[in-house]
Parts: sequence; C-alpha cells; structure tokens
Amino acid sequence: MTQEITTGESFAELFSATEKKMKEGEVTKGRILSIDDDHVQVDVGFKSEGFIDLWEFMDEQGKILVKVGDEVDVLIEEAEDDDGRIVLSKDKADRVKVWDEISDAFEADKPVEGRILSRVKGGLSVDIGVKAFLPGSQVDLRPVRNLENLLGERLEFKIIKFNQRRANIVLSRRALLEKEREKMRATTLETLQEAQIVDGVIKNLTDYGAFIDLGGIDGLLHVTDMSWGRVNHPSELFRVGDEIKVKVLRFDSETERVSLGLKQIQPDPWVDAAMRYPIGKRLNGKCVSLTDYGAFIELEPGIEGLVHVSEMSWTKRVKHPSKVVEIGTDVEAVVLDVDEYNRKISLGMKQIEPNPWALIEEKYPIGTRVAGEIRNITNFGVFVGLEEGIDGLVHVSDISWTENIKHPSEKFEKGNHVEAVVLKIDRENEKFSLGIKQLESNPWDDILKKFALGSEITGEVTNVTDFGAFVKLGDGIEGLVYSSELSQEPVDKPSDAVSQGDTVTAIVTKVDPVDQKISLSIKAVSDREQRDALKKLAVQQASTQTSTLGDVGALAALKEKLEQGGGEES
Repeated sequence: MTQEITTGESFAELFSATEKKMKEGEVTKGRILSIDDDHVQVDVGFKSEGFIDLWEFMDEQGKILVKVGDEVDVLIEEAEDDDGRIVLSKDKADRVKVWDEISDAFEADKPVEGRILSRVKGGLSVDIGVKAFLPGSQVDLRPVRNLENLLGERLEFKIIKFNQRRANIVLSRRALLEKEREKMRATTLETLQEAQIVDGVIKNLTDYGAFIDLGGIDGLLHVTDMSWGRVNHPSELFRVGDEIKVKVLRFDSETERVSLGLKQIQPDPWVDAAMRYPIGKRLNGKCVSLTDYGAFIELEPGIEGLVHVSEMSWTKRVKHPSKVVEIGTDVEAVVLDVDEYNRKISLGMKQIEPNPWALIEEKYPIGTRVAGEIRNITNFGVFVGLEEGIDGLVHVSDISWTENIKHPSEKFEKGNHVEAVVLKIDRENEKFSLGIKQLESNPWDDILKKFALGSEITGEVTNVTDFGAFVKLGDGIEGLVYSSELSQEPVDKPSDAVSQGDTVTAIVTKVDPVDQKISLSIKAVSDREQRDALKKLAVQQASTQTSTLGDVGALAALKEKLEQGGGEES
C-alpha cells in the first residue's frame, strides 16, 4: 500500500531554502508524501525527504491518524544518514512540543490536564503528555484512603515542580481545589443566613455528627439534629459524599462556625402526640434502648416511650429490664402518661395483664391456712412463695409465741416447706403478711390458769444475768427472778446465789400476758406471810377477772408489804 502526492504543489513554496537551515535536534514542519505498510515518507524541504516508522502515526488501537498531504511536526535526528537521507521522528517531535507546552504552563501558572495511570510509591503516576508524579498529599483537600479508585480519571493539575533536564515534574490537584474552594467560600459567606435551607455534601463523619461542605465552608450537623428519632451513630443515616439539604440553625460570621439541622426541615412528631397516644391506649413498638431503670420503646420515628422497670411485671421483682425485653424486639404496652412539653411518654407492660393483687383478697381471705416454699430469708423474717410472683412475709415476731428468735435462719433454710396463716393483705403496696405461730393457740392466753399468783413452781435456771436469773417453766416459757428475790440474804451478784443448770423453787409474784412476762421470787418461798398475801390477792383477782398485779389493790398490798420489810417487787 503506497500513497503519493498527486498535486503539483512544491514543498519548496512553503519553506524558503534561503531562510531556513536544517539542524539536528530541531523540530520543523513537513508534509506527508506517501504512506506504505511500514513507513511514512515526509518532505521537510531543501529537497530533503525522510522516512518515519508508521507506528508513530497510530493510536492505541492501531488506527492511522494521518493521510497523504497532511502537515506534521517532526524532529530532525540526523541531517543525513549513510544512504543520504535525513532521519526524522514524529514521536520525539511530539515530546519536545509537550515539554514546551508544559514549560509554558508552569511559567504562566496555568493548569494542565492529565490522566492518572497507576499507583506508585508515595502517590500516583499521571500522563500529561509525559509522565509526572502526583504525591498522595496533593491528591485532594483531605487524605484519600484508596488511591486506586482514581486510576483512569482525567483531571486538571497544577505544576508545582518542573525540571526538564531531569525530566522531573511534580503535580498538585489540591492546590487547584484550594483555590476553587476559596472562591466558593467567599461567595458562601456573602449569602449564608440563619434559617436558610442550603445544599451540602457530607465531608466527614464522627461519633457526634457530620461535617457538611456548604461550598468552601464546613458546617456541623450534630447527631441530635439529624432526626427526631434516635440516632446512635451518623453512619446509620449517611455516607461520605452524600448530598443533602440542611437548615442553618446558627451562623457566626466572625468565627465562621455554622450549626446545621436536618430534622428541623421535617414536622415535629411531638405536636399533638397526646391526641395520637391517649392514656390507656394499647400499642406496639420496638425496644431501641435499655437502661438500669427501664426500656425505651420506639412508637414512631422521633417518638419513644419509657417502660419503667416497676411497670414490667405485677409480681416479679425485675432487677434489670434485660431480664424481660431485648433491644430490637417488639413490645406491647399501655400508655400511662403523656408529657408533650418534656417530650416524655410513660408506658406499662404489666397493664396488658390483669393485676393478680386485685383478686388476692378473694383468693386468700384473712385467717386462711396456706402452705409454700421459703424463697428468701432476711434478718426480719422469711418470704414464703404462695404462687408465681406472690410471696408472703412471716415476720420474725410471728414465728413463735414463746421462743426468742434473733434470726429466722436459726429455725429455717431456703427451700423449706412451711404452713402459715394469712394475717394481713396490703393490696395497694402489694404486701402479704403471714404468721406461723398463729397455727397454734397462744399459750399466754391461759397463762394465769397455769401459773396463778402465789403458786409455787419448780424449774431449771437457764441463764444468769447481772439483774437476775431466768427459770424454765415449760412450753417455752421462762420466768425471771430479780436479784432482790434470789435470797433472804443480800448478794453482791446473782451468780453468788444461783448457777445455770440449778433446779430452784419459786413463787409466782406477777403475770403479764400482754408483755409476756412472769416474775418469780425464791425469797418468798420461805416468807409465809408474803405467800399468804399473794394467794389472797390471786383469789381477789380471779373474782374480778384482773390479769396482772397492776391494779390499785395489788399496788397497795405490795406497798404495805414493803413497808413491813417483807420484800421488793420489781
């Protein structure tokens, strides 16, 4: 395949031999004379012709970009070779031309266009006609994590370093962006106003919000101003690069700080919330948060209600809401209260079911005999489980009529099955009082019959104290002999008269069923006169149905006795 010039036009008409001398390394113009399968013949004047490899005139797809008669720039490599022809190069001419253009752009501080070729150490390789280096720090206004995403893109750059001799060119895209940003910033600052709705691009995300590029100036969209609903992290709603509309909430022109809002563009869901959620309404929502004191239930975007831990169960003692609900689960509840002003809605889960305490009095009337397992033991009593979530308390004072129990664990263990009697039900405070000692009759009710005043008893000394000695009388009942009643002769201390384990005989001098106390006197056993007086008093009490020696007659008799030196009553 050969193409030749068919016109009679002489190339010498375009170039005057008298005005131009051929120099090696010089770029000159030539005209294509012919094109064959391997070479392109070019006339550069002076009746000189040269051949250039065809590939220098092809694109990346192998398409020939010229035709016969076209004018092209070529570089004269040799004025004449061994065959008497000049050696030309279009590729080298193009390179020289590119370097000249790059040099001009550098001197004039003009941008150049290029295509990003590949990732290299420290940045990117860019084709701007020749290869140039783009440092990673100069790619954008902010650090770019994945430079590979830019491969193949055509962008504009500023030449920040140029050395043709060393073929060293350093580019910056950041310098152009900063210049453009400054222009935009000036325009934005002139037009920006509070309450204005503006377009922006999300530039960065943090735990507390998103920074929005408004055009040369950044504004902060705080996480609390993103939605009327709950937003745990801005990444739930946005990604870097998203375009959004926001409202300017505050703008300080001096500090150039801008606060933005997104939810303020949307209607406030709390308006008329009381009408949409009337008290007593049953509804469904999703658990979105748990705290030590309750669970927050989302009823709609921007509206959450709190189920306090005390409103989760009628009967169970819920220590933490996580024992009842989990985040993300659907919850059915009842509206208990709505406070639009403070944006609070109180919900109840237990109200979905009937309150078992409302029927407790009918199910367990006072005096009913019940049985259950001891679920807990405290220093003040034991809790007996009657049914799921219903415990009754047996106070330590209601365990025994006669025993002095310091701690319930002396008699019971957790898990023991016991019987008791219902004593009291406080439905309002959800308290259930039981008694174990009430299963039996109170031995103190018949104490006057068993231990009449003036009667003589025999018992074992169980304890000796500083003020007297306790004597076991039977059925768990003890009597107290005061120090003054231990002996006819004065003693320094009770242990001088009796010891623990001694068997003694004494006279009953006082019986108090209310305070459950019996007073005894060993000294009175040998005091016949005192014994007779006590017996007489006992007969009088029996006829008048008195239960203690606290009446006036008894006090008078004792006073007379003391005046006569017959003893002391404490």
